[in-house]
Amino acid sequence: MERGVNFTITSGNNPQFKNEKKQTYFALKRAFDIVVSLSVLTLTAPLLVIVYILIRMDSPGNPIFVQERVGTRLRKVNGKRIWTQQNFPMYKFRTMKTNSSSDLHQHFIKAYIEGDEEMMQSINKKKADAKGMFKLNSDPRITKLGRFLRKTSLDELPQFWNVLKGEMTIVGPRPPLPYEVALYRPYHFKRLNTKQGITGYWQVNGRNSTTFEEMVKLDDEYIKKQSFFLDLKILFMTFAEMFIKQETK
Repeated sequence: MERGVNFTITSGNNPQFKNEKKQTYFALKRAFDIVVSLSVLTLTAPLLVIVYILIRMDSPGNPIFVQERVGTRLRKVNGKRIWTQQNFPMYKFRTMKTNSSSDLHQHFIKAYIEGDEEMMQSINKKKADAKGMFKLNSDPRITKLGRFLRKTSLDELPQFWNVLKGEMTIVGPRPPLPYEVALYRPYHFKRLNTKQGITGYWQVNGRNSTTFEEMVKLDDEYIKKQSFFLDLKILFMTFAEMFIKQETK
């Protein structure tokens, strides 16, 4: 599934992989992704079925939400290995009412990328604290069960199928939406110079309390520092944050 979204990743901002250590890292990363995603999908199979049934009972529509996301993959172009665009269908448990319009989210994303805090507050319809300022908090499309699934991150579990298929990785920058990428400035595309992930450097270093520009910087910093040790550290921090979030509810 490859569709254009008005951008091209050029060699000017696209790292080439000549370093053997880097190639070894990506091979090890892929092996880790396969083992972990298979284990998660197998061990959580009963939970996946329960969540599927609960969503079916809670509101009409397919419990699995499929959404096009902008992804990248390593390919050989003119003898060089570079990152090229490859959009893919990302899977999540549905947390919204069926056939909900994306207009509200598109307006918020535009304000977020432009750094328009006044507009973000207006869309949210209520004043948010610094921690939640950069997140769409007043979204009428989300169901009651959907809010619980989002708080517990259970809605993200189907993405391990994307990881198993090789469309995503466990640790990496979050895959953006096509209408988000259409608003990117040239230097924003540097956050796409690696495979997109379920969790990442940005998620454990601010997330909803960071501006879009700060998110791009964090993703770029991760790409420059990428290592298997850093990935394991991010995973540990992700689990710790999830535990703290549940404890402080």
